[in-house]
Amino acid sequence: MKALLRIFRPSRKLVFIIVGVALLGGVSGGAALYIGKDKILGPSAEETNGLACTDVNLVTIKKQNRIWVRKYIKTEPTDGMTRVRTALRVAKAIYEAQKPDLVQVVVLDTNGPTLRSDIRGRAMGADVVYIPHPDPVLESEEAKTYTARYYDGTAASNGLFFGERIDLPEDEITTLNASFKDYSDCIDPIAVAATEGGEGGGKGKKGGKKGEAKEEKPAEGGESGEAPAEAPAAETAPAAGH
Repeated sequence: MKALLRIFRPSRKLVFIIVGVALLGGVSGGAALYIGKDKILGPSAEETNGLACTDVNLVTIKKQNRIWVRKYIKTEPTDGMTRVRTALRVAKAIYEAQKPDLVQVVVLDTNGPTLRSDIRGRAMGADVVYIPHPDPVLESEEAKTYTARYYDGTAASNGLFFGERIDLPEDEITTLNASFKDYSDCIDPIAVAATEGGEGGGKGKKGGKKGEAKEEKPAEGGESGEAPAEAPAAETAPAAGH
């Protein structure tokens, strides 16, 4: 029996290694709890780039040789700053792909309205406007490259957001943009349905009006009916009863 114990008795060096690994694991776990996971591993992808999103509606407006793109998207429930990050990321992705003169991205709740006539006020959980070259587009000294605003509360069951409306200063928006690791666009449900083929693709085409890109032709004199950059400023929040 004693001979068997001698055979299976671990060496002193092996014992030290095992104890050292156990202590290191305990210290690391304690440090993670005390300092915080983000301090050790860095911020999560959600905190850096925002959430995955789905297209709701895309409008392309051509006005006096300028192209303005307005995109409505929806995300899962999240906080206001994450909605802004998502909108900024998507706006940059749209610009990189199409090089329009102005990009506006509006973030809706999953239960929010899908008709553009209903998307206003507190239905807009976050709203970002990106103008790469503001003077030629708006011909105004007050025009900014970026504007971003959001409601800091969550959305109700009807998709309208609670809380105070926050307008971010441009330097903070610039800092957020610099932190992005990638500029990915949203998922287009029409394109996804088309790739499935068969009946799935057919249904996607038939019912896909709300996610399909739409070009608004200018009215007489070359003007289109509504300017994307002016829409957010003109909208007001609904009464508390909504």
